[in-house]
Amino acid sequence: MAAFAEGTPCWVDASLPDVEAGKRFYGELFGWTFSSGSREYGGYTQAYSQGRNVAALAPKPDGRMPTVWGIYLATADAYACAARIRAHGGQMVMDPQPVGPYGTAALAADPGGAVFGLWQPGTHDGFEVHGEPFTYCWAELYTRARDAVDVFYANVFGYVPEDQDDDGSGVEYRLWSPPGSPPGAETAVLGRSLITDAFPEIMPAHFLAYFAVPDCDRSVETVRRLGGRVTAEPFDTPYGRIAVVADNQGAVFALLSENPGRPPAQPPA
Repeated sequence: MAAFAEGTPCWVDASLPDVEAGKRFYGELFGWTFSSGSREYGGYTQAYSQGRNVAALAPKPDGRMPTVWGIYLATADAYACAARIRAHGGQMVMDPQPVGPYGTAALAADPGGAVFGLWQPGTHDGFEVHGEPFTYCWAELYTRARDAVDVFYANVFGYVPEDQDDDGSGVEYRLWSPPGSPPGAETAVLGRSLITDAFPEIMPAHFLAYFAVPDCDRSVETVRRLGGRVTAEPFDTPYGRIAVVADNQGAVFALLSENPGRPPAQPPA
């Protein structure tokens, strides 16, 4: 597989209180199979779609940590990227550290408080497949610090921005493409939206991971049956049909059907 461009989402994992329960939930929802979990790496459990590496489930080492899907952005040099993050107003939550032969990982927070991962590949490049049914297909940053984060990500990753036309929601939406790419939906790897007054006041800045599914409504029914909840009912956009859901342990993610891999519109509150 070709290397992911700098700043491109290349991996996702869910931090969960109960990995076995997560395996049952995502195994039925997405048809994933799982590794037995690595004792050396704290029970980190790889997830596979048709035998291909697509995500991971990780046990939370501390119950105070959030139950969340994490997004990892590719970098050729995690140490240099961490230095840029600090220089441009971000913070390192976890400094770069080697993960055996697989690569180097780090966790950072942008000036708005949204946490994201860094991944410098070794033997593990990241997704073996994405954009296909039951795999990762898109990610968005939700923030209240628009100006600060726009400058931050431009300086750290060199993103090329393109602002989208207002879709009637009154909320602006920006696409980010890798450095050297023409701007626009065909090259975009991330979306940036805003946390407005329509959202709960306590909602923190965050990244939202999308997974492609053949039938959004059917997958939402499965989420409910498995004990999850729906935070945004299925709705149509020019890019497909979308819902925002949480698993039965509280990790929030989005479902996208009909046109996976293309940037979706702003979900409703």
